[in-house]
Amino acid sequence: MGLRRDITEGNEIQAGLRRNITEGNETQMGLRRDITEGDEIQAGLRRNIAEGNEIQTGLRRKITAGQFAEKVLFEEKELLRITLNCIGDAVITTDTSGTVTYLNPVAECMTGWTSAEANGLPLRDIFHIIDAYTRELAPSPVELVLQQEQSVRLAINTVLIQRGGTTYPIEDSAAPIRDQNGRIVGTILVFHDVTEAKEMAAQVTYQASHDALTGLLNRREFERRVEHALLTGKQDSKQHTLLYLDLDQFKIVNDTSGHVAGDELLRQLTGILQAKLRKSDTLARLGGDEFGVLLESCPTEAAFRVAELLRKTVREFRFVWEEKVFQLGLSVGLVTFSDGKETLGDVLRMADAACYLAKDKGRNRVQIYSPEDTGLALRHGEMGWVVRIQKALEENRFVLYSQKILGLNSLEDGDHYELLLRMQGEDGTLIPPMAFIPAAERYGLMPQLDRWVVTTAFSQYEGRHPPGTSVGTCSINLSGASVCDENFYEFVIEQFALYKVPPEGICFEITETSAIANLTQAVILMGKLKKIGCRFSLDDFGSGMSSFTYLKRLPVDYLKIDGGFVKGMVDDPIDKAMVEAINSIGHVMHIKTIAEFVENSAILDLLRRMGVDYAQGYGIEKPRLNCLSET
Repeated sequence: MGLRRDITEGNEIQAGLRRNITEGNETQMGLRRDITEGDEIQAGLRRNIAEGNEIQTGLRRKITAGQFAEKVLFEEKELLRITLNCIGDAVITTDTSGTVTYLNPVAECMTGWTSAEANGLPLRDIFHIIDAYTRELAPSPVELVLQQEQSVRLAINTVLIQRGGTTYPIEDSAAPIRDQNGRIVGTILVFHDVTEAKEMAAQVTYQASHDALTGLLNRREFERRVEHALLTGKQDSKQHTLLYLDLDQFKIVNDTSGHVAGDELLRQLTGILQAKLRKSDTLARLGGDEFGVLLESCPTEAAFRVAELLRKTVREFRFVWEEKVFQLGLSVGLVTFSDGKETLGDVLRMADAACYLAKDKGRNRVQIYSPEDTGLALRHGEMGWVVRIQKALEENRFVLYSQKILGLNSLEDGDHYELLLRMQGEDGTLIPPMAFIPAAERYGLMPQLDRWVVTTAFSQYEGRHPPGTSVGTCSINLSGASVCDENFYEFVIEQFALYKVPPEGICFEITETSAIANLTQAVILMGKLKKIGCRFSLDDFGSGMSSFTYLKRLPVDYLKIDGGFVKGMVDDPIDKAMVEAINSIGHVMHIKTIAEFVENSAILDLLRRMGVDYAQGYGIEKPRLNCLSET
């Protein structure tokens, strides 16, 4: 019994051990499962950490990229701001409703508003523009841009009124600002002050219609007004009168005291004459000492009284220069027109003929044109000069004067001078060329005069340049008629052979007007004579609008700068600029330049500083008889 209890207890103990082992195994298995689950949790945590690191790295990249983009955008905006602040034009930007978002400094100055003040205001409040002529509000360029969705420009006569009341004539353009998708997100307005340009344009317009010396209207504008009067005379049956004025004895002032004195006389006298006329009357300088007066709505009788008043005014005028007192006269041709049958050329010719007749009748008088006087005017006017020129040729009453051409920046071997033609009257008085040259040109006598000049100049050459001395440069003027004369070249060759004058010592002068009017013939003649050694000078260069265009075709050696620019260059910056331009283009083309009308040392010094090659005028030498044997 006891043994059985022991066995039974042993079995129970053994069964308990087995249960404990089983429970231990289960516990061990649970621990293993817990370990496995822990490993999985740890692996999950590692994955989460790795993903977090990747997210963090991505965030860092995005932050870095965002910072870079922000920096680039800031730099671009700063560059744009600096650019807009630095440009010379005014700039205003707006949003799509026309509200201001920005003004650059120029816009701030012109509008009177700062960018901060204007920000958020309607454009109309700060950009106040009107029409210069009507003074009405001008259309808003921004509104036009937003309506039309394209760039626009303002009218030419737009004026900006500044906040303080100052006005600026402006030119501008406005354009839409679009995003990358092409949508309009605002507008930009760009404008600038054109005050200086307007003033320059007005000055150019004034110069195109006015005489630079006297300030009177010039010939071109005068003729335009006469043409308009012809039209109104026909339409409204009004009588208008034209006076053609020619100063008597004016050449004496120029010849004895120089062009400076002559210019001052014209300035003083024209001011006095202008004061004697109505505001509706037109006084113009037609050239030299010739003037025109247009008396609108003025019949012959009343016009004659005006002409007499002008004549007496000139006669009573005394011009004082360097202790010399000059008295002048005035010859006046008067023609009245009304029915429109006459042309501009007809009216000018009739007035000119009447003026010539006044001169032939003794000068200092008024001559009324009438058809009955036509033949008399021609006979006593230009035809009278034709007879006198021919008689002077027959009696050898023409003489040559010379005037020195001075080298300014280099020494030149030999004498350099220009020959000037003068006519002696039957009483021995010296007659200047402008008294007889116009008639000689009109009636075909210039080739005859030119040949006389060439022959006489060649015959006198050896006396002025004896054998063994340096070859001088003798400049001889040629007319347009001689340039076109097919036989002139052969005549010159004959004179070279007859008088043994070296061709390199002769320089022929052709005026710019004659050269351009006869361009083909001029180029041919110049080419032939240059082949044998002659030189050529283009006279009065700059007086025509097409000077530089034709210069390339003319094989000239010298450019003579028009004296009208030279004499005023010390005081007039435009004249100075013209002289500089002509001198510069001449030197670029390897052509030497000669300045005419050099009256004083101030002009001479300025020409030297500019680099002009030669100078000629009363400030260097007054014309003198070329050969004493000719007296």
